[in-house]
Amino acid sequence: MAFPMRQSFRLSSTLVVASKSTFKSAPVRLFHSSRPAANFFTSRTTKPASALIKARNAFRNSRTYMQQPVAPVADRGNLMQKLAVGGALFGVTLVAINLVFNRETREDGGMPPFERSYLNDTFLHTGLGVGIIGLSARAMFQSGFMFRMMATSPWVVMIGGLGMSFATMIATRSIEPENYIPKYACWTAFNATQGALLAPLLFMAPPALIARAGLYTVAMMGSISFVGATAKQEKYLYLGGPLLAGVALVAVSGLAPLVLPVTAVRTLAFTENIWLYGGLAVFGGFTLYDVQKVLAHARMAERGLMKRDAVNESISLELDFLNIFIRMVQILMMQQNRRK
Repeated sequence: MAFPMRQSFRLSSTLVVASKSTFKSAPVRLFHSSRPAANFFTSRTTKPASALIKARNAFRNSRTYMQQPVAPVADRGNLMQKLAVGGALFGVTLVAINLVFNRETREDGGMPPFERSYLNDTFLHTGLGVGIIGLSARAMFQSGFMFRMMATSPWVVMIGGLGMSFATMIATRSIEPENYIPKYACWTAFNATQGALLAPLLFMAPPALIARAGLYTVAMMGSISFVGATAKQEKYLYLGGPLLAGVALVAVSGLAPLVLPVTAVRTLAFTENIWLYGGLAVFGGFTLYDVQKVLAHARMAERGLMKRDAVNESISLELDFLNIFIRMVQILMMQQNRRK
């Protein structure tokens, strides 16, 4: 929630600096400026010589059948190496998390079919929701609508986006699952609102970095969800209270740049670390908690104590995904800036 507030200031200041530098560097011809006087004596061999030089350079730089495309092969090798390293790290992380947090597995001989079906429907709606968020963010980025809105009135985008996000989320949760059309309409509007809040991020990060952050987020949530699905029943449901306290701390640290002065460099750096790495830990814990909550709701729905509603369950996992993804992008951008 605090990310659009902070990034709106960064975007507006960046636009101001870029516009000033552009207008200063642009060549402007005034009315009193005169054209440079041409030399009276000119060489007749100027044009043929330049044409001959261009022809020679074009011939030298032209590609013949003797040349081999060496660079694409190297790029493919680096890409395959990165994919192999990433897959190995994901496997090791999954095994380590499973050994540390999942020592006590289920005692009922595995996941019952009703719980498995409910969890699969929840993950399906989560994936569809994340896809809608990504497509809406890309559409708004390509149209330039969010760029103009953030450049003119970033506070309107921030406050209006957050208000629409809360309104559509509450409307989606309040509608009964039997009313398919209004429920899915509000759910789609909620995802589109999240895409609008996420669209300014595309102006600041390159597509390759966005893709890496998405892969890291999927790997992190996938491994934690596996632990939550295979762990003992209701083992991590006690984390609800501590996680709420952690979210409050992360939210306060995200609002610190709006309150603290610029001269408090160490305090701002400390709050930045709490916002980034503390937020990763908190929303990783929320992923574990939400998966176990979905399984608990599945058992309650099987007994008839509540209605089966995978759409409402997916909203919590979507918010976990977005918060982890935003922090992944920020961490990768900080690493990229340090290398420069």
